[in-house]
Amino acid sequence: MKTRNLVYLFFSTLLIGSTAGMITGIVLDWSEYWADLKNGEFISFLIVMLWLLGVSSIFSLISQMGFFAYLTIHRFGLGIFKSVRLWNTIQAVLIAVTLFDLVYFRYAVFAEEGESVISYILIALFLLVVGVIVAYIKQKETNKQAFIPALFFIVVVTTLEWIPGLQSNDPKWLWLILIPLLVSNVWQLLTLHRLIGKKA
Repeated sequence: MKTRNLVYLFFSTLLIGSTAGMITGIVLDWSEYWADLKNGEFISFLIVMLWLLGVSSIFSLISQMGFFAYLTIHRFGLGIFKSVRLWNTIQAVLIAVTLFDLVYFRYAVFAEEGESVISYILIALFLLVVGVIVAYIKQKETNKQAFIPALFFIVVVTTLEWIPGLQSNDPKWLWLILIPLLVSNVWQLLTLHRLIGKKA
């Protein structure tokens, strides 16, 4: 990849991920921010927006580190197993294990007595649906073998990057961390092959 393309990917991902996180933060506490604006506390609102932008940029950077780490691991995997089909099968198993763990362990640790498992399933299902859609697009724009690696990246790598939010189990932080991570990961995944200028 040319240096200017790498720089473009870095800064565009940072901008898009940070903005997505800031918007998520505004939506989650909109009533509070709207009250501040009505009371004329514009400086306070601006400070909060800058704080949201800064926090989101951290997770956008984490996303970029995870992306390039996965590219390296993917190459190692192909080299070790000598077969795209075998490597994709292993990744598919890891996707299933990650989704199961995302539901089971969170429910086992955080669920209160009588609480339904549905909300825990919905979060994992949301991540899976986004992953399938993005992987399908990636496959259509590159080749059939790209589906599983793309799905693995969106589901497994995003989950690993999301661990700080998962550990807190605070609904606000769950989404405030997930959205910039997910938006950054999707952007990188669907932009890379366009910058390289060939089918990945």
